[in-house]
Amino acid sequence: MNEATSLDAEFFFFLILSEFVFKLDFVKIKFKGKKMTQYVVWDVETCQAETSWCTVLELGAIWLDENFKEKERFKVRCRIPQDRVPSATALCINRTSYDLLTKTNLSHYQMLNDVQKKFNEWKPSIFLAYSGINFDSEVIRKEFFKSLKKPYFENTNGNRRHDALNIVRAAFAVDDKVIKSELNPKGNILMKLESLSRLNGFDTRDAHSAITDAELTVKLLDLIKIKQPELWQEYFKTSSKQVTEDIIRKEKIITLNEYFYGRSRLYCCAPLHPNSFIHPSYMWSMVVDLRLDPEPLFKLSYQELKKEMMKTPKFLRTVRTNKAPIVLGASYGMKAEPYNLIDPNIIKKRAEMIKSNEKFARDICNILHENAEEKIDTSSQEDIEAEESLYSGGFEKLNKDQHLFDKWHQADWKTKFYMLSKFNDDRNIIFAQKILFNEAPEVLPEDIYKQIKRKTASRILSTNKEKWFTVSDCYKEIDDIRVNDEKMFSFKSKNEKLSFLEGINKYVMELEQKYSKA
Repeated sequence: MNEATSLDAEFFFFLILSEFVFKLDFVKIKFKGKKMTQYVVWDVETCQAETSWCTVLELGAIWLDENFKEKERFKVRCRIPQDRVPSATALCINRTSYDLLTKTNLSHYQMLNDVQKKFNEWKPSIFLAYSGINFDSEVIRKEFFKSLKKPYFENTNGNRRHDALNIVRAAFAVDDKVIKSELNPKGNILMKLESLSRLNGFDTRDAHSAITDAELTVKLLDLIKIKQPELWQEYFKTSSKQVTEDIIRKEKIITLNEYFYGRSRLYCCAPLHPNSFIHPSYMWSMVVDLRLDPEPLFKLSYQELKKEMMKTPKFLRTVRTNKAPIVLGASYGMKAEPYNLIDPNIIKKRAEMIKSNEKFARDICNILHENAEEKIDTSSQEDIEAEESLYSGGFEKLNKDQHLFDKWHQADWKTKFYMLSKFNDDRNIIFAQKILFNEAPEVLPEDIYKQIKRKTASRILSTNKEKWFTVSDCYKEIDDIRVNDEKMFSFKSKNEKLSFLEGINKYVMELEQKYSKA
């Protein structure tokens, strides 16, 4: 046997062993506890798109067993609180009419209590929504935060979280024929939930209702589970930040799935040295793209390396370990372009050099820390509002009053008001007062009631460009949708659309009238 053949055999064995260990790690995790994996597929419909300021109007969720078979479903809808202005576009998309906004049985506060109770009944589970990491998860975290509830329910108390869209993108990266799809005008696969569901034979007439979108997500994922059974559990192993970090710390080569410019791609990467592979500011894991020869990088000075890190294509890739990235075994990346055109022994050698070079890893982490500090120094110093502050101040500040929350929710309305003096975090006092303003205004002293009403009026009646939605913003949207025949959403006729918009206009006029004399 010649040297080249020996190296090829060695690398083949390396790949087989890596895949075995990769899968074995997740099996250990899966059976570590007494219960098998359960899943919660869920969706929210909101009054606008900005996560710090939107309000959940509807939530639908389906609880599934370890075989991805339905055990129970839950759906709930609420009235909009009387201090919020909705987006007319959002309401047209999710078909939330005037009556649904104002006459639904549950208040917003009551609905969130029901959601918390149900999700607590379903733990421990993997929670996942379609494009949920960047929207649904952010929304519900911030809604819980503003409602005096523990915001991180998805990844605490044995729960984990994932994103159905990440799984769909990875499935397509491995095999773009995995499920039927259509192309967008730019020639890329359209990965919208409604499009994929419709093309695969699912009824999408009620798409954009929360429970229907949850159901469609279950059906799409079940198709992938059937078509790619060998990958199904691998997709879920990154639902834990700690497990994802452990994989990257240990593996010499990983396959990272990323989505850029309308395409889902597989990247064959080598993690940095295990002592210095985590971003010092953002706590994400850093890996190096193996299409590039790392030796010239090792020879650069610190300042030269800093400049090189700014260039494109970037040799350094970020694994956002807290956002359910898709990380697969080495063989998947090795089969993808351009890695399949590179001698596998060269790829293995590059990976070993990167993994073993602690100085290189340490320099990269120091540069990343400097860049993050510079970004903070040049960022806006504008004061943020309480609603935007979930990630400000750290966990110590967030946890100050959490031991009081259950007692506060169980108390009657008058006692709730008197308990405000026990809160240490001013944000919780603000949030609690707003809950009382919407739910039981009669228990508030007149001066506090007027203060909250004036603050609300100054926000929603503002004619400036604000972070939140204003009355003026909503009127402008209504006018634009009314005259634009291309904006039909799911309305069957223009008259139906106009009638719907009249209801939204009525709500905004009532809101404007209520606060105009605050």
